[in-house]
Amino acid sequence: MAVEQPERDSYTGYLTTGHEWNGLKELNTPVPRAVYFFLILTFVFSVGYWVLMPAWPLGVTYTKGLLGIDQRNLVAASLQDAAQERSVWTKRIETESFAAIQSDARLMAIVRETGHTLFGNNCAACHGADAKGGPGFPNLTTGSWLWGGKPEDIFNTIRVGINSTHPDTHVGQMPAFGRDQMLPRQDVIKVVSYVYSLSHPGATDVDPAKVEAGKAIFAANCVACHGADAKGNPELGAPNLTDRDWIYGGDFNAIDTTVWGGRQGHMPTWEGRLSALDRKILTLYLVDKRTPRP
Repeated sequence: MAVEQPERDSYTGYLTTGHEWNGLKELNTPVPRAVYFFLILTFVFSVGYWVLMPAWPLGVTYTKGLLGIDQRNLVAASLQDAAQERSVWTKRIETESFAAIQSDARLMAIVRETGHTLFGNNCAACHGADAKGGPGFPNLTTGSWLWGGKPEDIFNTIRVGINSTHPDTHVGQMPAFGRDQMLPRQDVIKVVSYVYSLSHPGATDVDPAKVEAGKAIFAANCVACHGADAKGNPELGAPNLTDRDWIYGGDFNAIDTTVWGGRQGHMPTWEGRLSALDRKILTLYLVDKRTPRP
C-alpha cells in the first residue's frame, strides 16, 4: 500500500500537519530558535539563583546561598532605620505645643500625610472621607464644635469621647420635649419656628407670630443649655443654634424632629485604641482642615 506523502505548502515551503479547518491548513513549522535560547537562559539563571541565594528547604533550615542574603534581616534593618527616622519628628510632635507645631511647615506636612491615614482608618466611617460629616455626624471642617474647638478641647474629646464608656466622657443629651410631654404640640411648633428663624433670618416660610411666641418658650426651656443668645455652651456640648452648621439638619422639619424626639449622639473613646501621639496628630490634622465661617 502506498504511503500518503505529507503535503508541502507552496508559499512557505513547510510541510502541513494534515489538519484542516474550513479550508485552512496547519503548517508544521519548527519552534523558533529564540524560544530555545530563552529556555536555556532561564535554566542557567535558575541554577545560578539556587547557588547564590537562599533556595532549597532542608527540613528545619534551608540552603543559605553563597551570597548569604537574609531578607528577614534586611527587613528588620529597614524597619529600624524607618523607626529612627520617624522618632525625629514624633518626639517633636509629642513634646512641642500645638501652636509651635502649627507654625512649622515641615512638621505640618507630616501631620497632613499621617493624619490623613489615621483619619481614614478610624474616623471616616462616620465623618466621611472629607470630614464633612452627614446626618447625625458633625462636619469637622467648620468652626462649630460642640465641646470646644481649641486644639486642647479637640484632643480631649478624641480621648474621652461623647456618651462613651470612658469614665471622663463628655455627657450630653437633648431632651424630647414633645415625646416626653414637656411641651404641648403647639408650643413645640412655636419654639421650632423661633429656632428656625435664628439660622434663617428674614425667612418668610414661618409665621412671625409663632416666632415671637416661640422666643418666650425658648427663654423658659432652652437657655440653660443653649444660652440666652442661642449660641450654645461648649461646657455642656450644646450647639450654636444661630449658624448653619446642624448635625441632624437645619430645615424646619429636622428641627421639629429634634425638639419633639430629642437627640443623644455618641462618639467612642479613642484612648484605648490610639496612642497620645496619634490623637495629637489627628487633632492637628482636624484643626488644619477646619475652615471657620464668619
